[in-house]
Amino acid sequence: MDWTNKVVLVTGGTGSFGKKFIQVMLKEYHPAKIIVFSRDELKQHEMRVAGYEDPSLRYFIGDIRDQKRLYRAFEGVDIVIHAAALKQVPACEYNPMEAIKTNILGSSNVLDAAIDTGVNRVVALSTDKAVNPVNLYGATKLAAEKLIVQSNAYAGGRDARFSCVRYGNVVGSRGSVVPVFLKQRESGHVTITDDRMTRFWISLEQGVRFVIRAAENMHGGEVFVPKIPSMTVADLARAIAPKATIDIIGIRPGEKLHEVLISDDESRQTVELDDMYVVQPAESLWFGRDWESKGKMLQDGFRYASNTNDQWLNVDQISQIIAPIEADYLAGRLG
Repeated sequence: MDWTNKVVLVTGGTGSFGKKFIQVMLKEYHPAKIIVFSRDELKQHEMRVAGYEDPSLRYFIGDIRDQKRLYRAFEGVDIVIHAAALKQVPACEYNPMEAIKTNILGSSNVLDAAIDTGVNRVVALSTDKAVNPVNLYGATKLAAEKLIVQSNAYAGGRDARFSCVRYGNVVGSRGSVVPVFLKQRESGHVTITDDRMTRFWISLEQGVRFVIRAAENMHGGEVFVPKIPSMTVADLARAIAPKATIDIIGIRPGEKLHEVLISDDESRQTVELDDMYVVQPAESLWFGRDWESKGKMLQDGFRYASNTNDQWLNVDQISQIIAPIEADYLAGRLG
């Protein structure tokens, strides 16, 4: 796909993902216009000050809860990357309706606006917490996934197509555990909830490039899942703070020991490729099965979970990944 004649809009464009996505777009893909859509004028100002200035960039203040504002922002847009969300698990648990208004109703607004204004493609970011959710954040992202996939039917004869990208924790993103551990090591004590806990991990740049690939290859209706490594949270703590004492404080409400990116029920309609999985919508008349000719169907009962993953990062490998994030933290650039 030629991005140079495309108008791209990123919801949540001032977040960790949005900033890295825009950085990559400006450096390598050079779209005709990139619209940063977010609700925080301060973060938009900070992006400008940090050097995110280009003739193709537009800073658009708005909230995905405001459907009229979305309609105005989406006029003339070709591709929407939907990254806006409330994602802090404790905050979503304590403020459930706020999470629902943003993650579910806000996503519905994005989809309606995209269909009605002639947007061609929408790629929405999801999370491993949407699979068999145990907290409200995961439940809202599962509902958003269902909305996004089924909106391909609502689009009817229009060109709009919708897909999701689902991946695990992003190393060093705003709100991740990495800055927390970096701060805690100053006291000589790092807290983890359970030393058995495992997580999928992906770098910010890997996540951005996977989303770009999804946008270029989507048919509409897929959930794209990258093959990514796992690590134990205890090993992450050891890599960040090797001299600190690790204190086990007990698992928190809404937290899992292990995360799942593909459930055993989803595996029945999932195609495996060399470096990713494509979860196809179940029994949808509007969806072709072209992906099945490009890979192999998973066996019944397959489950892509962080504790049974065949790719693992050890402490040394984690240390290498963390090094640039640590440098940014120490220089006050993280976030």
